[in-house]
Amino acid sequence: MNLPDTLLGEGWYWAAWAVWVPLFARSIWRAPWLRFKDSDLFNVWLGMIVLLTLIWSMKAGVKPGLSMHLLGATVFTLSFGPHLAFVGLSLVLLGICLNGGFDIFAYAINVLLMAGVAILVTQTMYRIVVRYLPRNFFVYVFVNGFFTAALSVIGVGIVATLLMVVAGAYEWEYLANEYLPYFLLLGFSEAWLSGMLITLFVIYRPNWIVTFDDASYLANK
Repeated sequence: MNLPDTLLGEGWYWAAWAVWVPLFARSIWRAPWLRFKDSDLFNVWLGMIVLLTLIWSMKAGVKPGLSMHLLGATVFTLSFGPHLAFVGLSLVLLGICLNGGFDIFAYAINVLLMAGVAILVTQTMYRIVVRYLPRNFFVYVFVNGFFTAALSVIGVGIVATLLMVVAGAYEWEYLANEYLPYFLLLGFSEAWLSGMLITLFVIYRPNWIVTFDDASYLANK
């Protein structure tokens, strides 16, 4: 994660910009901005952006592009939906970029990798849970909050690894042994943190979670 602008070929970065721009514009257009008529929700959204900017700035790594950190993308997505989450996480990475985390040329590919993949995994899992599993408080917390959070981090690790291998940045053997396995440990940490926050939000601030509905998950249970 946090790919520098010199790690991959130039074409990868231009391709990422070509994908990110329409996705960002789509999220700006489709995001439910009217939710922010409630100033508390707007403050929570801004607070998550600030908090994740700090968390994403604290990363561990020994080689370019091989750093890793907690994401928090699952909590963001479950709280505000995929479009507001994508806009918010794009702002998180903009803050990191302006603070010297990576060059602006690598901005789009980092957003797609860390925000795009994590949001896609979270939203896909959420739709699967809604469609195939019973609407139950514990199902929501443990599957959406815990399991999906871990899966999102692991998904980012897999995509990042494959990207660097295909682009010729590192050999598969090295990444498979020295980089990818650590995402399993990171996923465990992400699961506990996200699951705990989702549980607290659902119990004490259910209005902060757009994907959680009391009538569906608690009524007559």
